[in-house]
Amino acid sequence: MPKTETKTKRKTKKKTKKKEKLVRVTLVKSPIGYNISQKRTVRALGLRKMHQTVEHKDSATLRGMLAKVSHLLQVEE
Repeated sequence: MPKTETKTKRKTKKKTKKKEKLVRVTLVKSPIGYNISQKRTVRALGLRKMHQTVEHKDSATLRGMLAKVSHLLQVEE
């Protein structure tokens, strides 16, 4: 007797790509005169000059950095 294989059709859901939230960060106050760790955080965000704006993907790590130096930044979602 030949073996019969049963084929089952699986319904697969199409993965929809969600738009990644971007956060726009602008340096509005100079980090001069602040703690070295705050200066390094501003630098790690990619901000080099006053009124420079950068965009980052929203994440928990980014939110922590923004909270640390929120008094120096303007944040737009």
